[in-house]
This record gives sequence, structure tokens and C-alpha cells, in this order.
Amino acid sequence: MLLSVEAAVTAVHAGNIIAYPTEAIYGLGCDPDNQISLQQLLALKARDSNKGLILVGSDWQQLNPFVELTNQSILDRALESWPGPVTWIMPASDRCSALLTGGRKTIAVRVSAHTVVRELCIEYGNALVSTSANISGEAPLRQAEDVAEAFASQIAGVVEGKLGGLENATSIFDATTGVQLR
Repeated sequence: MLLSVEAAVTAVHAGNIIAYPTEAIYGLGCDPDNQISLQQLLALKARDSNKGLILVGSDWQQLNPFVELTNQSILDRALESWPGPVTWIMPASDRCSALLTGGRKTIAVRVSAHTVVRELCIEYGNALVSTSANISGEAPLRQAEDVAEAFASQIAGVVEGKLGGLENATSIFDATTGVQLR
């Protein structure tokens, strides 16, 4: 089922998982503060809970509550690449559950430039979880029809929109060291 941004936000508020287009692939998302939704998302993907998840926002203010900044240079480094297809690993705040961080003291965050992702986060008023739409170990899905078929009864639907045109998933950097991890 195709969802408008408004219908997707309503679904997330109700504790459901949604799928949506991102810069390169379809993502699965939910409320990062809803432990039941996070558990359902990890089960849906058959994803090991120690891997952690990425959060996306429309701006830094949406991500800030999830991050414990200890050094302004960490934020400065990230802001140079945002909005854009770059994910940064930053120190996690106490707000982050172990399901988000994978039990680490860090959290992966990105301010997206993708129109649909930004609209979702603006309308929701918060960051969203963003993980690839696939079963762990399988190729990420790039077609809305494939996402709907693969997860039909387990998600609220797929948000209308197009992928951003990147060939590969977004780059991931360690914000403390600047080292590229993916």
C-alpha cells in the first residue's frame, strides 16, 4: 500500500513501521523512542540487535537529543556534509536505547537532503529510524513494489516517492576520528 507523508506519520505515531525512499535504497523506519517498534523492526529484518540503527533527521535539532556532544569539532565536521548522504557515528546520549546503539556508546545519525525523508521528519517533528529495507544479509530493495511484496503484512505501507539516485548506501564516518567506515 502506498502512503502519503501524512498517512506515514500517523502510522509511526501509532507505533507502526513504514518504508520510504532514501538517497540510494528504500528504508524501513519507526519511532526511535518506541521500544516495541524497535524490537519489531529488528525482528522483521532478522537483524542482530548489537548492530545498532541509523537515525535520520531534517536538521541537526532533530538529532541533537540523541547525541552527547563532547567536542564542538565533532559537530562541525558533520555539519560540513549535511544535509547530504553522509552518516556520522557520534557519542550517544542517555536517551538512546541499546536497540538504537547496538549496546555501544555511539549512535549513527544523518541529516538527509532527500525530499521525502525531510518531509517525513518535518511532519513527524522528530528523527526517524532509517535502516535498509531488506532481510539482514540480503540485498537492499530499490523498488517500492519489491518492498511492499517483501513486507506487506508487517509494515503500514510504502511512502510515495523516488530514490535519490545514489548507487550505494550512504557513507558512514566516525565523527571523532574522521575515519570512513563504509
